[in-house]
Amino acid sequence: MKEIRPKTAPSPAGPYSPGIDAGTVYCAGQLGINPDTGSLEEGVVAQTRRALSNIRAVLEAAGLGMKNVVKTTVFLADLADFALMNEEYAKHFSPPYPARTTVQAGALARGALVEIDAIASP
Repeated sequence: MKEIRPKTAPSPAGPYSPGIDAGTVYCAGQLGINPDTGSLEEGVVAQTRRALSNIRAVLEAAGLGMKNVVKTTVFLADLADFALMNEEYAKHFSPPYPARTTVQAGALARGALVEIDAIASP
């Protein structure tokens, strides 16, 4: 098992790894945090874009890309944002799309509007 800790993604806010390579790569939930500023992007579209960009950074550090993602989980602070998130999300993947679960969370860390985790396979 190997920890993945890219310099181009935000540092974890607790005792966890941004990613673990155990043959399959497990990406921790990513918020829409800009790694250069440490701040959340504004709005669900920008946060979705940044969360997926942060996942991409973890995957690239493991020698993979978005085409290797087989499963994601999307946590939304408000399911009313589903269409906006979904439109941006679709720009980051191509068929066959990863399996996905989307749920409304009671609250997300730092007041985020979206959090996304991913599982990728070489």
